[in-house]
Amino acid sequence: MLGYLALGTAALSMLIPFIWMIFTSFKPRHVIFQMPPVIWTTEYTVEHYVVAVTKGNFDIYFKNSFIVSGFTTLITLLLVSMAGYAFARLHWRGRDAVFMVVLATAMLPGLIALIPTFLIVKYTPLAGGNDILGRGGVGWLDSYPGLIFPAVGGGFSVFLVRQFFSTLPRELEDAARVDGCSEYRIYSQIIMPLSKPVLAVVSIFTFQASWNDFLWPLVIIQSDRMRTIQLGLTLFRSQHNVEWGVLMAGTTLATAPTVTLFLLAQRYFVQGIALTGIKG
Repeated sequence: MLGYLALGTAALSMLIPFIWMIFTSFKPRHVIFQMPPVIWTTEYTVEHYVVAVTKGNFDIYFKNSFIVSGFTTLITLLLVSMAGYAFARLHWRGRDAVFMVVLATAMLPGLIALIPTFLIVKYTPLAGGNDILGRGGVGWLDSYPGLIFPAVGGGFSVFLVRQFFSTLPRELEDAARVDGCSEYRIYSQIIMPLSKPVLAVVSIFTFQASWNDFLWPLVIIQSDRMRTIQLGLTLFRSQHNVEWGVLMAGTTLATAPTVTLFLLAQRYFVQGIALTGIKG
């Protein structure tokens, strides 16, 4: 009983900032910082949401975030599923050593790779006016490829997929090989249809990380037309003033896609967490 009480208290403590954000987004400006704090009021309003969607190019920021997060998720699913299949189902020399190297990359802080990644993106050959040696232009700075490709993949995602593929019975692929299936058909028509739980986990983790990323877009994006939603929220802050009601309304709208994705894939997400062995 005490365990359930402790878990319930911990879960409620994590919900409090989210609940505060939603209530604040509907409060009039003069009520937000009223002391003592007011939770229930009869003056709820949607004026902050009207300002949030009409100030700046909020529709463009949403579109950019959907494009970047969507393509990042799709490319990541393709690459990490192929890598997971190679590490879990194929036998080749040096497989375990290479897997350890890939897994080690998941332990590196992202900030370590910030400057090298920036230089790679800027000096990408034949991109953004660059010549074959990567000189003369801006490369993939301020572009969709510059936002998408550095976020693709990840050692942790490869680990999850590899762990799940290892649990599938080998009799399935042995029977397919007897019937003459190639490795690609085994991967695409037998392994992948059975892997919805782990693919849902990787999709949610990847989409959420890409959607909420603030630092990398801040580093490479220069024009307003390429801002993502996280950069767009900075319009509601200035050096001397923060429009808290509008900021909370914009943040609530920005949170909605990730919450919706989790609710749609919740069943597979819980199953995938259990089967990949990361539930603790």
